[in-house]
Amino acid sequence: MSTPVLTFFNNKGGVGKTSLIYHLAWTFANLRKRVVIIDLDPQANLTAAFLDEDKIEKIWDQQSVGSTIYQCVRPLQIGISDIAEPVLQNIASDLYLLPGDVNLSGYEDTLSDAWPKSLDNNLYRPMRILSSFWQVMQMAVQKVQADIVLVDIGPNLGAINRSVLISTDYVVIPLGADLFSLQGLMNLGPTLKTWEDSWQKRLGNWNDSTDKISFPKFQLPQGKMQPVGYLCQQYGVRLDRPVKAYDKWVRRIPAVYRESVLKEETNSKVLLENDPYCLATIKHYRSLIPMAQEHRKPIFNLTSADGAIGAHSNAVRDAKKDFEKLARKIAGKMGISL
Repeated sequence: MSTPVLTFFNNKGGVGKTSLIYHLAWTFANLRKRVVIIDLDPQANLTAAFLDEDKIEKIWDQQSVGSTIYQCVRPLQIGISDIAEPVLQNIASDLYLLPGDVNLSGYEDTLSDAWPKSLDNNLYRPMRILSSFWQVMQMAVQKVQADIVLVDIGPNLGAINRSVLISTDYVVIPLGADLFSLQGLMNLGPTLKTWEDSWQKRLGNWNDSTDKISFPKFQLPQGKMQPVGYLCQQYGVRLDRPVKAYDKWVRRIPAVYRESVLKEETNSKVLLENDPYCLATIKHYRSLIPMAQEHRKPIFNLTSADGAIGAHSNAVRDAKKDFEKLARKIAGKMGISL
């Protein structure tokens, strides 16, 4: 069985996606699963969560081959060589990171250009480009014998994210309790289906081509993009926005997820708390988030020396339980034994 690739994606930002991946990566590693994190968001926020600015600046300034996701694909982009082997940062035991890179945004045009060419003749180079992220992921998996690959991407429906999603086995969709997250969910489902169908067409074209005979060892991702479920950010009470406004959007999520993502008939009576597709409601953890960021560690690793005392220490214990429960639920849906 191949190592599964799990991508967290919503084309609406501000839903706590990066913090979620960060904590789940630590949780899986604590559960003795070897994790590779790939930061494919050009903003590189996940990289900033794991590495301090001095370390990131050094990596970006040196531009060493394979040191970031962009430095892995850049040789292929400019035609001087093939995809470079990734240089992983060992964050902790069983936890590895391939850093992001703000220069990755420059790869968008290359991917966009390769997409139509992957239906013409001379298919090897465009298919190599379109599957380049997946090729890097497979190199990283082999390098450390990883059990799972976690991927972060930006909130858009561009060419970078399309190539990431065709490299993905499973998708988790983080949501907020607002109109914009709901609209993002409506857009996301049909887009994933279009990308999956388009990639299957390209795989068929490749299988019928003479290029496949010329490159017999060249492997391609299957583009499963199987939805695992969604997560909803827990809302807090705000004076300028009544709780009823949040409830309005929360109540619509189960039906919209079924309609847009699963293409199922809806049942408007399904509530979030009873929906089997809802993986969890993610708590805010309020002041624990900046405390954890300051000490560059997950919430559940905070100690009294970090300032987690009193009610905070109870919240730390709760966070550990919450994320472990979520990790086990996601693993179960992916067929991973913990």
